Amino acid sequence: MTHQKRKGNGFILLRKEEDVKIAIASDHAGYELKEGILAYLSERGIQYEDFGCGPGEKVNYVEFGEKATKSVCSGLSDRAILVCGTGLGMAIVANKFKGIRATPCLDEYSTEMSRCHNDSNCLTLGGRILPLDEALNIVRIWLDTEFEGGRHQDRLQKIYDLEERNFKP
Repeated sequence: MTHQKRKGNGFILLRKEEDVKIAIASDHAGYELKEGILAYLSERGIQYEDFGCGPGEKVNYVEFGEKATKSVCSGLSDRAILVCGTGLGMAIVANKFKGIRATPCLDEYSTEMSRCHNDSNCLTLGGRILPLDEALNIVRIWLDTEFEGGRHQDRLQKIYDLEERNFKP
């Protein structure tokens, strides 16, 4: 399986699954779920960089979400998985960055649509609302679902155009 990455106004095939790199971060409420996801990524042989937090830390999710999201924006990582109590705070943080399409996902259908229709490059999850088995199923679907392109590419272009008009340099 190959994964796509945006380049200019189009997409290029970038990497095979074993070459994809995931940025991952959590706050204290998402720490345990993040650890389970890290084990799953390791089992699949997927590269990742853990941007924190560590065990027992009481932290602000904004700082950790920012670090992982910047890794995607800079091209050092292909996608990000961010975990806080609900996934909502991390989604808000990540979506403050140009080019990021962060989607909080709670079920299989929204996860699949986040990838095939919206080309989500950042998944956010809630450590206080998702059991590990459900979260890992969501991560699997999010990693394995390809962007469909076509009419959805046209919609993404409109989002890029909106970003160009509204994000300050």
